[in-house]
Amino acid sequence: MSDATEETTAPPIGRPTWGFMAGHPARWLALGFGSGLTRFAPGTVGTLWAWVAFLALYPFLSNTHWFWLIFGGFAIGCWACKTCAIHMQVTDSGHMVWDEVIAFWLVLWLIMPAGFTAQLLAFGLFRFFDAVKFGPTRWADQTFKGFGWRGGFGVMFDDIVAAGLTLLVWALGIQWFPEFWPR
Repeated sequence: MSDATEETTAPPIGRPTWGFMAGHPARWLALGFGSGLTRFAPGTVGTLWAWVAFLALYPFLSNTHWFWLIFGGFAIGCWACKTCAIHMQVTDSGHMVWDEVIAFWLVLWLIMPAGFTAQLLAFGLFRFFDAVKFGPTRWADQTFKGFGWRGGFGVMFDDIVAAGLTLLVWALGIQWFPEFWPR
């Protein structure tokens, strides 16, 4: 069945279930291995899952490994989010959290080694920029809406923009307030 046919025949899915997620490998990834299935604040829960997964993997991966994991995770995430969006009939469901995972891994990778307070600040900044979607994040979110590859890229890209804004504020904080900025 083509993407266009799936778009017009499947009813929209409000909140995905474990059974829905188990039906296709793209759903496992897009729904953050279940972290996006939560009833409340799935983006926040997905970002928390990303944080824990990053800390578990961090000691074992070099910078080169992290680069390829994030780059590859973004590319595969475009496919997974495109496919899951078509199956859900929702262009950018908040339950699809792989975009948060990859974007927050990017933030953590670039600020490490950072202590808990610094990581918590990065978490808060990223969640703010991802949730509020102002300026460049809103542009990215609205420009790449839809089903298909463009939409899959858009799901992933607006969170990369939120990560970029987080890192910009991070750099400015270190520059302007070096004695107060957590490390």
